[in-house]
Amino acid sequence: MAEDKILSKTPLHKLHVAHGGRMVSFAGYSLPVQYQGGIVKEHLHTRNAAGLFDVSHMGQLEVSGENRAAAIERLVPADVNGLAKGQVCYSQFTNGEGGILDDLLISNNGDRLGLVVNAACKDADIKHLKEHLPESCGLHYLQKRALLALQGPKTVQVLKRHCDIDFDQFGFMTRRHAVLFGVEVVLSRSGYTGEDGFEISVDGEKAERLAECLLGEKEVLLAGLGARDSLRLEAGLCLYGQDLDESTTPVEANLEWSVGARRRNSGDFIGADVVLEQLASGTTRKRVGLAPEGRAPLRGGTQLRDSAGVDVGKITSGGFSPTLGSPVAMGYVASTCAAIGTKFFAELRGKTISATVVPMPMVQTQYYRIKN
Repeated sequence: MAEDKILSKTPLHKLHVAHGGRMVSFAGYSLPVQYQGGIVKEHLHTRNAAGLFDVSHMGQLEVSGENRAAAIERLVPADVNGLAKGQVCYSQFTNGEGGILDDLLISNNGDRLGLVVNAACKDADIKHLKEHLPESCGLHYLQKRALLALQGPKTVQVLKRHCDIDFDQFGFMTRRHAVLFGVEVVLSRSGYTGEDGFEISVDGEKAERLAECLLGEKEVLLAGLGARDSLRLEAGLCLYGQDLDESTTPVEANLEWSVGARRRNSGDFIGADVVLEQLASGTTRKRVGLAPEGRAPLRGGTQLRDSAGVDVGKITSGGFSPTLGSPVAMGYVASTCAAIGTKFFAELRGKTISATVVPMPMVQTQYYRIKN
C-alpha cells in the first residue's frame, strides 16, 4: 500500500478497483494489468468484439504558434507540414545518433499540433520540447484530460448508437470532435491493438461517467495492460523501452515507412545524417517477427544463435498469442540473416528451442481505410 501512495492515478482509478482490476505499477501510475476474467479473455474479446482500455497515463500535449510544424519537424522525421487538418501520423523523437528518444502520434488539430507521447518518457519529452521549440511556439500539457481506447471489430457498432458521425467517412489515423453519450470528446481512429478502434480524449472529470456508459453496452469489456501488451505484440507494434530505445534508429526498427518522403530529401531533423545513410546503405541489424516452436514463450532478453551457435541477436518482446494459440516474439537480428524463414535457436529451461523469422504483423491488422 505504501508504494500505491506514491503512484499517480488516472481519473478511472476508482472504476478499475470497483470492477476488480488487479492494480500494478506501470510508468509511475497505478494501472490494471487485468480484471477478474483474465488476460486471455480480455484479449480475445477485443479481437472479437470491443475492449475498453484506460490509457490516460499517456501524455497529451499541444504545440501552438505559426511555425509549429517546422519546429516539430526539427525533432522528428515525419512530414508534419503535410498533415491535413484532422490527420494523424506516427513518428519518433530522434537524437543526434538517430536513436529514438520516444515514439509518438502527431495530429493536425487546426490551429495547434497534438502530440500523444509515452507515459514513461513524458517528462523527458516535455523537457526536450521546451529546449528545442522556438519562443514563437507554445507548449501545452493537457494534464486534466483522460484518454480511453475502445478497440475491436464491434467498436463502430457501439459508437454509432450514441454518436452522430458518418463513420464510413472517418478513416484510420484521422480525428474528429464529437459528442458521445452527451459528453464532448475528441475521437481518433487509432490504437495499439491492430484492430479497428478509437482513442477517446475526454475531460478527466467526465471520464468515469463516459467509461461506465460504454461498459453498459453488451459488446464492451474492460481490458488491462496484459491484454494490451499481447494484442500489440501480435500486431507487430513496438513498446518503447523494450523494442525501441535511444540506441535504436527507425531504420533498424523496421519503421522506415514513417520517415516522410520530403524529409528524406530535406534531411533537416536531428540525427538525419545517420537515418538517411542507413536508408541508403542499410543497417547491421533489423527488427523481425519470430515464431518459436512449441507452446512456451521466449521472453525479452533471450539470446538468439544461428545454426553454427554464433550469437546473432536477441528477443525484445515475447509472449503467448491467444489468437494463434502459439508463442510469438519480436527481436533484433543481424541484417544478413533477417529474411523470412530463417531459423534461430535459443535456450529455454535447459532445452534448445528454434524460432523462425515470420512476417509482421503476426496477426492481420484490421485498420479501417476509406475506399476510393
